[in-house]
Amino acid sequence: MRSDLPERTMKFSVRIIKLCRTLDDAGSTQRTLAKQLLRSGTSIGANVEEAVAAQSKPDFISKYNIALKEARETHYWLRLLV
Repeated sequence: MRSDLPERTMKFSVRIIKLCRTLDDAGSTQRTLAKQLLRSGTSIGANVEEAVAAQSKPDFISKYNIALKEARETHYWLRLLV
C-alpha cells in the first residue's frame, strides 16, 4: 500500500507558504514568526520525501522522526500565531 503522505505534506507546504506571504505583509512580529513557521512547515514534506528515498529502515525511521519533530514545531508556531 502506497502512502499519500508525500502528497499531503506537499499541499501543506504550499498552504504554509501562502500563509507566510500574508503574514509577511503584517507587522514585524508576525514577519518574524512567519520565518520560523516557513522553515519548520516546509521541512516536514522535505523530510518525508527524504524518507521515501531512504537507504535503510533505520534511515527511513530517522527521516520520519525528523518530520514528526518539524510537525510538532510547526504546530507550536501556528498556536502562537493564533
